Amino acid sequence: MGRIVVEVMPKPEILDPQGKAVAGALPRLGFHQFTAVRQGRRFELTVDGEVTEEHLSAARDAAEKLLSNPVIEDVVSVSVGESV
Repeated sequence: MGRIVVEVMPKPEILDPQGKAVAGALPRLGFHQFTAVRQGRRFELTVDGEVTEEHLSAARDAAEKLLSNPVIEDVVSVSVGESV
């Protein structure tokens, strides 16, 4: 079985309160090397057999139509993941 990974992030101009909360917590936990955090979403789509270009094309279409909200989010990647 193959896996396709779709990653979705908020558009740069959209506020990210979860990312801001994590960014505020990192220094309190001793992580001072990070200056900002943006939190996104990851989807793993499983297919029978090997991932084909047809599967990737369908995943891109699903990412634009269902997995993301195009008003506030960008699909940043659709790629072949580790097989399951």
